[in-house]
Amino acid sequence: MSELEIKYVSPDDLRPYAGNARTHSKKQIRQIADSIQRFGFTNPVIVSVDREVIAGHGRLAAANCGV
Repeated sequence: MSELEIKYVSPDDLRPYAGNARTHSKKQIRQIADSIQRFGFTNPVIVSVDREVIAGHGRLAAANCGV
C-alpha cells in the first residue's frame, strides 16, 4: 500500500479519466472557478500515480480556464 502524498502540479500535467461519467456545463465550471478564486482549493484534485484524475474533473476544468 502506498502512502498519501500531496504534490502541487500544473493542471497541464494531469489527464482526465476518459471514462468519467460526470459532466459539467460551462456555467458550472465558471461557478467552480469563481469559488476557487474566492476560497482557494479547499478540496484537492485526486489523481493516480500516473496523474490520471480520479476525482476533481470539474476543479481541473476550472483551473484550466484561468483560475
